[in-house]
Amino acid sequence: MNSTRSIPWALAALVVAASAALLSACGGSDATPLLTLDGNKPLVVGHRGASGYLPEETLEAYQLAIDQGADVIEPDLVSSKDGVLFARHDPNLAFSTDVASRPEFASRKRTNWPVDGELQTGWFAHDFTMAEIKTLGALITDAERPQGNNGKFKVVTFQEIIDLAKAQSTKLGRTIAVYPETKNPTYHRDLGLPLEDKLIAMITAAGWNSKTAPIFVQSFEPGSLKEMRNKGLNTRLVQLIDADDYDLKAGTLTYAAPYDKPYDWAKAGDKRLFSAMVTPAGLAEIKAYADGIGPWKPYVVPVKGTLDAAGNMIDRNGDGKVNLNDASTQAPTSLITDAHKAGLFVHLYTFRNEKRRLAYDYNGDPQAEYLQFYRLGIDGLFSDFPDTALAARAVYLKEMGH
Repeated sequence: MNSTRSIPWALAALVVAASAALLSACGGSDATPLLTLDGNKPLVVGHRGASGYLPEETLEAYQLAIDQGADVIEPDLVSSKDGVLFARHDPNLAFSTDVASRPEFASRKRTNWPVDGELQTGWFAHDFTMAEIKTLGALITDAERPQGNNGKFKVVTFQEIIDLAKAQSTKLGRTIAVYPETKNPTYHRDLGLPLEDKLIAMITAAGWNSKTAPIFVQSFEPGSLKEMRNKGLNTRLVQLIDADDYDLKAGTLTYAAPYDKPYDWAKAGDKRLFSAMVTPAGLAEIKAYADGIGPWKPYVVPVKGTLDAAGNMIDRNGDGKVNLNDASTQAPTSLITDAHKAGLFVHLYTFRNEKRRLAYDYNGDPQAEYLQFYRLGIDGLFSDFPDTALAARAVYLKEMGH
């Protein structure tokens, strides 16, 4: 064969093969590439399980999320007196369990107990062994959601959640990932119950200590993530980014303690707010120790009320209240683009079905909110209602030809 003709022929063959592979990856010639960082479909994370339906962070809530099709289940981790990591959103068990109705624990009630600088009254996990916590019933923490299952399901350990995810992955033939958060890590460290070493040991024992393992580890405190990375945790790490509330008149976020900054920053005297994390410089700093960010969703799509001539918000839906339901979404920020440019994925929180949680221009339709964010290229989202999130994702993927 003439060598001067074989080279272009080989190149042509490579081009054809590459083109075919690209079309196959996109789902066919009509598919539009997804805007996620890795080009894969955005993940749906069952936020504390399917917590819109059942008491949060219980095996039953996690199982329901899996049954609905969630890609990932998410627990918040706190520690018992005897150092067992278990799933509760708060160290104060009064918020999410029936401990207040248990006379045998009445004497353990604490008043003005400091948690991340905030004084709380209640019953705190560090005063209970895991065996005692296992006797408590879990509660739906949103008073406007159905309360019929309160007290029926028990608090679960992180090991039980690992075991559930592995068993269901095998049974269903699809990977169920887990997304633990180190909750109040400085608080736990100050109590002599640090979370990080135990979490690393459990992840390692599960065979998950790698970037490709079905696990993400998240925290609001950079120090917790940095410590785990420095101690050899190789999973994907996620920096959470919070704020206190909306300023609907201004269309901005507000920053009040303890939701103004990571508590480890506050304790160290760092004057920066969470907002510093979403700047290009902040994202570059995060990239040095983490793989993704988990911002509150108005960092991506701000909301703002319509004001009258006197500068007061208008009750646009006429329900006699002036709140989020009267505010409109604003032009998206550049955060997703900026994060992707920095090599960070973006997982947003928290999506919910209730009309009271939705801005005015979604017209009470949670799917409209999901679709807006999917179309912006988010890499994943946390939802209390995984079934709704997945239904909206299916619509989005169909739109994209996938």
